[in-house]
Amino acid sequence: MDTIREVFRLIFSGDPELVQILTTTLVMSFFSTAVSSLLGFPLGVALGRKKFRGRNALLKITNTLMSLPPVVAGLVVFLLFRSVGPFGRLHLLFTVPVMVVAQVVLITPVVVGMTAAATEDKSAALTETAKGLGLAGTLQVRLLMRECAAQFVSVVLLAFGRSIAEVGAVALVGGNIQHKTRVMTTAIMLNTNMGNFETSLALGIILLLLSLAVNVVARSVQEKLK
Repeated sequence: MDTIREVFRLIFSGDPELVQILTTTLVMSFFSTAVSSLLGFPLGVALGRKKFRGRNALLKITNTLMSLPPVVAGLVVFLLFRSVGPFGRLHLLFTVPVMVVAQVVLITPVVVGMTAAATEDKSAALTETAKGLGLAGTLQVRLLMRECAAQFVSVVLLAFGRSIAEVGAVALVGGNIQHKTRVMTTAIMLNTNMGNFETSLALGIILLLLSLAVNVVARSVQEKLK
């Protein structure tokens, strides 16, 4: 009961820190999902549609990277953007943009792998149909993507879910800085370490409600695409 009261207190109090945490969480998740989708969909469609030398090796690498530990991804990005790293002069470490970079490293292989699996199942049949209709290569790809649109929404939803739930990589490269890079998952971790379990549970419930809202919207879009 205390947890439920804490949820309502956090939601209706208009706490500026909570607003900042929610905003940072959504901005980071939106941009990391968008960039990963822009990179991953073309690569996934190419892997799923075409048979070429080295394809199996690329699929194996993609499947391996799909299970890349978040802390390892965060460590790699941290080393690249630290002051003595190759991108250190950009001074992006402990900022939201570098958190997005870490998320993109994690999420893009998921988008590529899931897109390849979704398109491979339909590619052969659709290619034969498209050839019979005399459709060129570009139109074949457009037809394939239209047929797989509902599955692509699921891929985006999966990518967003991994992004919004991630803690290890974003904590490492973002630093969990108050009023700057703190997101829902790192706030939950911080409050748990401080023994504020009711606040942690309340934040967890709010995060679940946020994910539920995104799922409802995505499901509505999927229904329209079927």
